[in-house]
Amino acid sequence: MVALPTKKLEAWRYTDLRPLSAVTFGAPPAAAATPDLPDLPFPRFVFLNGVLNAALSSGFAYAKPFVPVEGQGTQPMALINADYAQDGINIEIPAGQDAGELLLISQSDGITPFAFHPRHRVKLGQGAKFALIELNQGEGTYWQNAVFEVEVAEGAKFQHFRLQEESVEAFNTTTIYADIEGQGSYEHFTLTLGARISRTEIEANLLGQNALAHLNAAQLLGGTQHGDFTTIIRHKAPNCPSRQTVKSVLAGKAHAVFQGKIEVDQIAQKTDGYQMSQALLLSPETEMDIKPELQIFADDVKCSHGATIGALDEEQVFYLRSRGIPEAEARQILIRAFLEEALEPVTHDASKALFEEVLESWWTKQ
Repeated sequence: MVALPTKKLEAWRYTDLRPLSAVTFGAPPAAAATPDLPDLPFPRFVFLNGVLNAALSSGFAYAKPFVPVEGQGTQPMALINADYAQDGINIEIPAGQDAGELLLISQSDGITPFAFHPRHRVKLGQGAKFALIELNQGEGTYWQNAVFEVEVAEGAKFQHFRLQEESVEAFNTTTIYADIEGQGSYEHFTLTLGARISRTEIEANLLGQNALAHLNAAQLLGGTQHGDFTTIIRHKAPNCPSRQTVKSVLAGKAHAVFQGKIEVDQIAQKTDGYQMSQALLLSPETEMDIKPELQIFADDVKCSHGATIGALDEEQVFYLRSRGIPEAEARQILIRAFLEEALEPVTHDASKALFEEVLESWWTKQ
């Protein structure tokens, strides 16, 4: 088995996996209970404790059987996944087809610690359209180590919206490899609320002119949770825009990480790359690490990054109090406004409504 990465590796310097390595994980147990599935009118694949449940899955016209084959990627988590992958979805959308939406639901119950390593593949033909809504939920101690392999052909559009609200005793590591051809687009948004330790790592390759990647996220963490959102966008063709916006709200002793790297090849003239990270710290014991990187070999580009980290603006709190609003309520108003802004990158109505409902639930627990 490939060893877990340590903080000695530059890419993992902010994320300590020793709590993960300290747990002995067994095989996934049989699911004991019928899950509480969301009421959304879309086809769905339902995985219980890492295993596809055919009875709860409504099928999908473009699905093919899962075949464990050697996948791409050299990241440690992807290599571990390659050793143990047993189940996943394999979706191929034919050229010109609008396949609508699909739910990918993973629910787990870690009565005893177990691990599972799903490997998913999504391939869109030329001009195809597809939206994947991914929901990860659970109870107890377990480790989900997922890998996605995404291919977006010329002119195709893939939207990928992820809700990660695993058990706060669980671990979630997700690695995504996306290849986007000319005129194609990959729109991604991850909302992270759960897991003791979580890391989403995305490598997106813009391979043809006017290919587009939007890799956005919101991290809402409390207690001693640790969340890591790491991206690499490789501009390998001219005239390709990319956007990354990550907002984090941290309470208790939570720790969040955003590492975003933009690589621009010499051929990739007229690149337009943008990164922004904003963090709201609700406790003096929280921690936010931001590491933007630009590696540019072209001379006609527009690349920028920015970051803000801070507590609530006391002037804004004072302004609201001067209008007769109690201090506690004034602070709640400002935090809620920041949370609502975190969902601005989500362009899919059903996903946004789902995220808003989850945000409301998270807020009431803080």
